[in-house]
Amino acid sequence: MADANGTGDGATADNAPPVQTFRLVAQYVKDLSFENPNAPDIYLNEGTAPQIAVNVDVQATPVGAPDHYEVILRFEVEATSGDRKAFLIELSFGGLYHLAGLPEEHVRPVLLVEGPRMLFPFARRILADLTRECGFPPLLIQPIDFLRLYNEKVQPDQPLPSDDSIV
Repeated sequence: MADANGTGDGATADNAPPVQTFRLVAQYVKDLSFENPNAPDIYLNEGTAPQIAVNVDVQATPVGAPDHYEVILRFEVEATSGDRKAFLIELSFGGLYHLAGLPEEHVRPVLLVEGPRMLFPFARRILADLTRECGFPPLLIQPIDFLRLYNEKVQPDQPLPSDDSIV
């Protein structure tokens, strides 16, 4: 005899495993700043490639809607030429994710590894276009191993905070 959901395997809709969902609802620039404090003199410094320091941070927080989280991929880029600052960029690129049906121990790694991995190509493009449009060679950031960053910064048994950033 077939069961109520028509599978014939004895499973019913009431005891079916929860559907696992991880989807990007929206992506956006949350904050963007470009400073060029030594213009126009910095452009006279021909032949010297600037030294570039890039810092990356990932944060994730639950938002008001059930099963929704905001992941922020934050870049701070500082370029110096000699003893002078060529430019400073601060970019916070966000993604709103719907995440449901995952065991609690998987929420953190999914948000802090897969979330920024999905956002990275778009943030990278913004940084490259911005530096090019501001008179510098495009800044092409190498791919980032977000799993390694996660393993270095986060203890897997920490619960997801309700109103604070994860990292």
